Amino acid sequence: MWEEDRASQGLGISLDHVGPGAAVLSMRVRDDMVNGHGSCHGGFIFALADSAFAFACNAHNQRAVAQHCAVTFLRPGRRGEVLTARAVERVREGRSGITDVTVTDAEGRVVAEFRGHSRTVPGTVLAGEGAAALPDRSEPG
Repeated sequence: MWEEDRASQGLGISLDHVGPGAAVLSMRVRDDMVNGHGSCHGGFIFALADSAFAFACNAHNQRAVAQHCAVTFLRPGRRGEVLTARAVERVREGRSGITDVTVTDAEGRVVAEFRGHSRTVPGTVLAGEGAAALPDRSEPG
């Protein structure tokens, strides 16, 4: 899935950790991501959180898509800082799931809280028949 995710890669997002129902992604706020207030445009923060949500949902090897997402911005992201999105699946029942993503700055302060509702669709995302887990990517120390 990462190999085909041109959007996340184009934003400079890094896939730091992924496993069933969980993912950690990070992104440095570039000059071209800053809005007229001098802070990271909310759309980029949303995109980071949405990508973490997507990897957490799809790591069960059942293709999942977003059904509904909401974000609350709590503090600005600043030019040059690294934002980290930590996704944790809260509920997975039938074809539906709810995943929470917390976006923090380098000091661990919460920048945004995101909640995504997922829906599984036909298909798998992992290569090889019977694949049960994504490649091991250790969470940064």
